[in-house]
Amino acid sequence: PCTPTLCPSPEPPPTLQAPQPHHRHINFVMCTNIKGLERGAKSQFSTFSSFISTINQKKEASGSSSTPTQLVIPNIKNVRDLPPICLDVRQKQRISIDTLPPELKAPVPPEPSLPIRTKTMKDFQEDLEKAKSSGDWKAVHDFYLTTFDSFLELNAAFKKDVSLPFSTIEDSGINAKFVNAVYDALLNTPQDIQKSVLKGIINGLLQEWKGPRTKDDLRAYCILLQNPQFSNTSTYVIYAHLLRQIATLAEADHHFLAHWFKKISQRRFKQLVDRLLQFISLRLFPAKPEEFPPMIKCTWWIPSATKVLALFNAANSLANPAIISYTDFYNSTLDHIDLMEEYHNWQCYGNSHRFSFCQYPFIISIAAKKVIIQRDSEQQMISMARQSLVDKVSRRLRPDMNMLFLNLKVRRMHLVSDSLDELTRKSADLKKKLKVTFVGEAGLDMGGLTKEWFLLLIRQIFHPDYGMFTYHKDSHCHWFSSYKCDNYSEFRLVGALMGLAVYNSITLDIRFPPCCYKKLLSPPIVPCDQNTPVGISDVSLDDLCHIMPELAHGLRELLSYEDNVEEDFYSTFQVFQEEFGVIKSYNLKPGGDKIPVSAQNRKEYVQLYVDFILNKSIYKQFAAFYYGFHSVCDSYALMLLRPEEVEILVCGSPELDMYALQRNTQYDGYLKTDLTIRYFWEVVLGFPLDLQKKLLHFTTGSDRVPVGGMADLNFKISKSETSTNWLPVAHTCFNQLCLPPYKSKKELKQKLIIGISNAEGFGLE
Repeated sequence: PCTPTLCPSPEPPPTLQAPQPHHRHINFVMCTNIKGLERGAKSQFSTFSSFISTINQKKEASGSSSTPTQLVIPNIKNVRDLPPICLDVRQKQRISIDTLPPELKAPVPPEPSLPIRTKTMKDFQEDLEKAKSSGDWKAVHDFYLTTFDSFLELNAAFKKDVSLPFSTIEDSGINAKFVNAVYDALLNTPQDIQKSVLKGIINGLLQEWKGPRTKDDLRAYCILLQNPQFSNTSTYVIYAHLLRQIATLAEADHHFLAHWFKKISQRRFKQLVDRLLQFISLRLFPAKPEEFPPMIKCTWWIPSATKVLALFNAANSLANPAIISYTDFYNSTLDHIDLMEEYHNWQCYGNSHRFSFCQYPFIISIAAKKVIIQRDSEQQMISMARQSLVDKVSRRLRPDMNMLFLNLKVRRMHLVSDSLDELTRKSADLKKKLKVTFVGEAGLDMGGLTKEWFLLLIRQIFHPDYGMFTYHKDSHCHWFSSYKCDNYSEFRLVGALMGLAVYNSITLDIRFPPCCYKKLLSPPIVPCDQNTPVGISDVSLDDLCHIMPELAHGLRELLSYEDNVEEDFYSTFQVFQEEFGVIKSYNLKPGGDKIPVSAQNRKEYVQLYVDFILNKSIYKQFAAFYYGFHSVCDSYALMLLRPEEVEILVCGSPELDMYALQRNTQYDGYLKTDLTIRYFWEVVLGFPLDLQKKLLHFTTGSDRVPVGGMADLNFKISKSETSTNWLPVAHTCFNQLCLPPYKSKKELKQKLIIGISNAEGFGLE
């Protein structure tokens, strides 16, 4: 017999703003046959040492153990203050939920009385075993038929205690083990049982809503969303309607669901995210288009699924640590759509009724974001060059090619001062294509000299003798020197360098901690009001631990100290810092030198201490760095990025996969089976890491791997028709190695090591 399913009604797509609860009846057309439900469907700071040693001594005396501090999220009393899932583009905020409040003071509709169901998970499992051995599935069928018939029945079966409301965000009241057992068994039951479940879900979705959703309704949505049947494309029409109903819930309901989702186990959480990503991918590029309704009739499918995915992203952000990696939310299918159209829609229409994936940047992969930033940069470069040309012509001056580029002429012996002077003098040209000339050298910059300039400049600026940055050996990273000075222009230069690197798609060997990139996006767009603070972000002990792990450990010891803090530590709300051999003190709050640190105020003390180190003590230095970076990279595309993604764009990946390089290498004049090439790879794959990095730097101008991996290098080995007495030659502009046909492996290794170890400066052949 024909089984009813849901077909999309020809309605306009739902608004992407967080909608209010609606009371209308949803009209579904009953028409399609359920097919394909097969069994097993695919489913410097200086001199903090005395403070640390004091804490450690007290710790040893007390014998207490350290406990990690918990992030306390402030209570929010009014629903209207909650951050919406989709904000208006005029606010220029990142459109993803990074932080949600822990409680919600929303009016709770009265819960209807639930039917009494006494079957336990043990009873269900016993019925299941009997059915498998006897072949009589009636008891199991009756359970599924009844349980999935309505939202009330779902709660009656799976609610931990039907007499309790379970109306808090911390406990959904769902018996997760029972739900998992029922779903784990479902795909191995007879087809009529699986069809009965889908019929019941249809009945629940067809219910006419006459008011705000109750917590029982939210529980039902949470349970239904975990149904493994929705991995099968034949159920996508039903799945889409379920997603739409969840997507159009009230803002307060979304917050409850996000908090409940974070309680799901990692494996099942990942399955739910993957199922949503697969749904979006197959709707965009269906393997069998006839399986789905025409796109024009279901334009709301993808927006609904993406918004529900945003709830899982919110749940993942709330969990500490995160349940899954942020990269698990990437949908690589989006790499193959018109990304610039998505970006322009987002720029033009914001978060109005026109959907764009850029409203939900967590779903866009770092490779796709890099493409958006590159093309946006190219368009800005073209625009700047065109404007320069128009200005020349309007003044009746003869145009020349140099006006189309940012041309820097520097001397190797005065690299930092020359670079600072050139960038300051040509600040209006920063958005043009960069070209570097080393005075007195004949090299032509087709990209290689630019890479060399970046490498040498970064090396000098970050040298300890230069004093701008302090290298912390424990964490292997640099941090801003807190020394006060009259001019912070060199910090602005470093920021501009990082901006130019991103703008010109060049990776840098910079070792900043993660919180640096978080501060760099605070805010992601330079505020119009110059008095607005920049580079100030919420920081924690975890951020400090990435820079000064010993100090962070000491502060954690203070937080966990169980004896008399005030008497034993005898500390006040002060910080002591060495500047040019002089110890200076700074109050962490007004009158801090007279406020003793006690067990009652030590959390405040630690937070102020961390904020002072990472924000206040280096504010002027970091503000100059921030403005330098954004003087080049002031694109709205930065709003799409997470701090971790900015770091990858700036620094690339430090992980070298030389086997991947071998697989993606192109040859000119050689075959990959030639003896010289075989010798080459045997030598390179046997190199230690430092020599492999030198080879990469010799041939590409950088020892970092770009975002797209080794395949993005377009590495080429060309045959050099010269004497084998010659060393290898590299064209870093084109990532090309010219290799003479050496006769022995020993000779090749010797010449290659000499070449890559003496690779500074350029000349013309």
